Amino acid sequence: MADIQKNPKQHLISELHNFAAVGDKVRLTALLSHFPSLINEAAENGWTALMYAARNGHLEIVQALLEKGCNRSATNKSNQTALDIANFWGYKNIGDLLVNVKDGLEPFFPTGEVREHENYFCRNFLDRKSEKRLDSDWLNLKQKQATTVYILFSNLKPFAVYDGSEDSSSYPRVKLWKLCYKDVKKYLEQTENITLVFLGVELGIESQVKGSSLPTQNEKSPDEDDGLVAWFALSVDATAAEEFMQNQQGCYFVHPPMPTLLQFSENEAGIVAQARSVLAWDSRYQFCPTCGSATKLEDGGYRKECLKEDCPSHVGVHNTCYPRVDPVVIMQVIHPDGKHCLLGRKKRFHPGMYTCLAGFVEPGETIENAVRREVEEESGVKVGHVRYVSCQPWPMPSSLMIGCIASAVSTEIKVDNIEIEDARWFSREQVVEFLSKRNQSAFFVPPHQAIAHQLIKHWIGMNASL
Repeated sequence: MADIQKNPKQHLISELHNFAAVGDKVRLTALLSHFPSLINEAAENGWTALMYAARNGHLEIVQALLEKGCNRSATNKSNQTALDIANFWGYKNIGDLLVNVKDGLEPFFPTGEVREHENYFCRNFLDRKSEKRLDSDWLNLKQKQATTVYILFSNLKPFAVYDGSEDSSSYPRVKLWKLCYKDVKKYLEQTENITLVFLGVELGIESQVKGSSLPTQNEKSPDEDDGLVAWFALSVDATAAEEFMQNQQGCYFVHPPMPTLLQFSENEAGIVAQARSVLAWDSRYQFCPTCGSATKLEDGGYRKECLKEDCPSHVGVHNTCYPRVDPVVIMQVIHPDGKHCLLGRKKRFHPGMYTCLAGFVEPGETIENAVRREVEEESGVKVGHVRYVSCQPWPMPSSLMIGCIASAVSTEIKVDNIEIEDARWFSREQVVEFLSKRNQSAFFVPPHQAIAHQLIKHWIGMNASL
């Protein structure tokens, strides 16, 4: 009673949500008749009355809330609308109502900005300016401008410096060491044993000169006419790499890729992912896959051209000529009871680490079928409904992780002992403890930078009020 007196509005919101969840239309409409402003109020997890009704399949409650003008475009903390929730749980009648199908209208979409979850490696403050890749004169001009930024790689390892200013993270932080034209001029002139990739131009922000050897803005070269600050990735051999480390005290080439690449800031991680993926493709495909002849990089580093004049690759479009991206499905598999999820581990994982199952998409295969095939192959569990959540570039070497939620239709586990050595059903309470690190369990999940971590958190948020 004391809590109600302290916060009567919160108590009314909780009552409204409870009536919606259990399908009590009489008391819900009575409450809203006295307090109509409560209709769009959300709980701490972002769920509204409409979402609770949609989750539990109460069509009459959904109709009543829509008639009273509720906001059906609202999203919870998992970026789900009531329509998303209804579709996920298979309430087609409610889904149809929410998209106005019965009225013969166009499907409903939120009028406001749609929020997309941004995973690590996704953020990139550069405009790739792909139309400029064909302009060799423009690229040559940009390479020589004083404000142009060069980031250095050697054997796919980025050149960086320890960033002691990041004290809010449990991870040691590193940041890219940014070079300018005068720092790399002699290497660009020799052309051999180097790879140069145009990354893009800054999106209307000042060149970040702190902690680098870049010139200030008033040192722009006189031939700069568009004001765009270009970025390039430069890969050098071991000899040049050693020279750079001697000239740039305190800098080093970060290694190994995992977990070191997870120590960059969100802003720089996306640039590292872009550069490393293209450089990895270049290092793996030194010869033409069509005829075996030598190749050269064109289009700012985004196309390989065979040096043999009569090679068939010169005619038509060939995906062997362009940077390779490998689609990988990664899925959070949910138990039929909705209270457990399936996690597995490979032999090479650190002891105790469990994560979402994953696998490459095969030629001629849909995302949904790839999810079903991989889960059954690795764990023996059969999957029904599959829903896309978000994706993540993974530059080791160049994958696109396609994150999904998958509903299991069987529960017996039989691991293949090839891809994974163990898989288990974990309860929601166990997973919450893994994420919050409240216990001293021998089990843990990947760090927050991995999409697997975000998929697990997505499931926890989705089920928090079920």
